[in-house]
Amino acid sequence: MLAIRLPAEVEARLEALAKATGRTKTFYAREAILEHLDDLEDLYLAEQRLIEHRAGRSQSYSMDEVEQRLGLVDCKRPAIPS
Repeated sequence: MLAIRLPAEVEARLEALAKATGRTKTFYAREAILEHLDDLEDLYLAEQRLIEHRAGRSQSYSMDEVEQRLGLVDCKRPAIPS
């Protein structure tokens, strides 16, 4: 179970949507969470990786280094149109 407080404007919009469509506010809240949870997890992970990198606790590699390490040196990268 989850209880959340929303700004009055958001609550009113959610209520109007629910009434207009015959669905519940819970339905739309659940849909919004499911739709954006992956993005929020990805954002958190990216922020953590950036913090680790800036603190010197992780290493970065150039595209050329990755290609060499994976044996992709002979692969030709498509030209980027200008």
